[in-house]
Amino acid sequence: MRLTSKGRYAVRAMLDLTTHSNGNPVRLQEISQRQNISLHYLEQLFRKLRNGQAVKSVRGPGGGYVLARSMDQITVKDILECVGENINPAKDILGTEAEQASTVEFHLSKNYFQNLGVIMRDYLSTTSLGDLMRKSNEIEIETKTEETNNQAEVTNTSSLENTIGMTSAIRNPIGEINQ
Repeated sequence: MRLTSKGRYAVRAMLDLTTHSNGNPVRLQEISQRQNISLHYLEQLFRKLRNGQAVKSVRGPGGGYVLARSMDQITVKDILECVGENINPAKDILGTEAEQASTVEFHLSKNYFQNLGVIMRDYLSTTSLGDLMRKSNEIEIETKTEETNNQAEVTNTSSLENTIGMTSAIRNPIGEINQ
């Protein structure tokens, strides 16, 4: 499996839509600006996502796109399949060369990659947009906690430096000329 930019952009765009929707349509121009993805490319992706019933379009003023199902019902596998990503690492093994190769090594490697494909499909189908959104909330909380701790550390360091500086200034004033 080789995940192309098409699949990565589709997942990012769907996460953006999920984050900023709150039940209201989101315009592709907004997603394009936030995610730095070409508007033309997003239009192509969302056409496929709409055909795959992952999103619905809302026409008219205030229109845009909304999720076609709840975020917990749309998996990463659904998104990748909608946009035509190949999530089967054994796909190429099943061609005409496969029919001609009948060695033990060929069959062992074919079975291995087919099993890998099953594991990958299972993993991708057990991760939903909702799962990723909850994970992003955890990351935001961890990031904010780290930022708060870092700011407290900087404040403590600055206070310590100021205290040391003031103490040094009292003991050894800078700029004082000894004559």
